[in-house]
This record gives sequence, C-alpha cells and structure tokens, in this order.
Amino acid sequence: MSRIGKKPIAVPAGAKVEIVDGSVVVTGKHGTLQRPLLEGIELDMQEGVITVKRANDEARSRSFHGLMRTLIANMVEGVDKGFEKKLEIVGIGYREELGTDSVVFFLGYSHPINFALPDGIKAQVEKQTLVTIWGIDKEIVGETAAKMRALRKPDVYKNKGVKYAGEALRKKAGKSGK
Repeated sequence: MSRIGKKPIAVPAGAKVEIVDGSVVVTGKHGTLQRPLLEGIELDMQEGVITVKRANDEARSRSFHGLMRTLIANMVEGVDKGFEKKLEIVGIGYREELGTDSVVFFLGYSHPINFALPDGIKAQVEKQTLVTIWGIDKEIVGETAAKMRALRKPDVYKNKGVKYAGEALRKKAGKSGK
C-alpha cells in the first residue's frame, strides 16, 4: 500500500469536493479546480475527510494511488490558501515592471521582454528585483515561475540572472592566469 496514497486528506471548512462525470471538482474561497479522476482510483468522502483508494491491485492503479492523492491534496490547499513562488533578479540594470496582465522584464538584452501571465495567475512586483507569482493551481504556478527563470538563467560565473528566492547559487572560478 502506498504510504502517501493512504494518508487522509482533511477538507477545510469552506471547501467542497465533488465527483462530477469522472472528474474531481474542488471549490473554495479562491476558486474552483477540476481534474479527471485517474482510472482504477476511487474516493471515499466522509465528513471533511477524503480517502483515496485503489479499485484493484494492478501495477497501473498502484502507481496512480499516491499521485492522485497528492493532486487532490494540492487542489484542496490551492482553493483554500493558494500557492506562491518568489523570483529574485540579480544583476546591474536587471529589473521588472508589472504591466496589464503581464510582467515586463529588462534583463540586459537589447529589448524588454513582455511575459504574458496565464489565466488564474497573479503577479506582484514588490521591488524592482523581486516578483511574487500567486495562483490556486500549484502546477501552473511552478510552470510560470520556471518559464520566467528561463528568460535569463543565473550565470555560474557572475551569478547574474533570474533565480528563485532562497536558491543557493555556486559561483565558478574563472580562468586562472599563468
């Protein structure tokens, strides 16, 4: 039995979980998320607690057991609290500005980069070098942060670029002179 899959999911007050047409629908104070229920997986819902169970003991069902439990737990947490990622910009002249439904990056290229935000994602520029990405879907928040970081990955020789807040970068030594 999967250690992660057998853990119960506590549904907070104000959140509602339903199964509609083979999909799990989670509704909360921040919005609604929907995901198809993977085959071979069943949900047991009782008074604010969800337990994910396998319909059979096939290898495919066993592999989906922990995954489906984690996906549903992330949906419940997302509609209740939301998820956020912070990005720092390091480098002289590197900065960002918040536009309408986009973030404009100035990363040392000859032109500014206009990064359009996906639906359901909000960005907040706290300083010119710190941006916070917020949303209810953990997958989309992480993907958006990764795409922003990929605009100018941290340089290993100068430690300049876009990095996650708290990310430790190891600086490489340059060429050694003779």
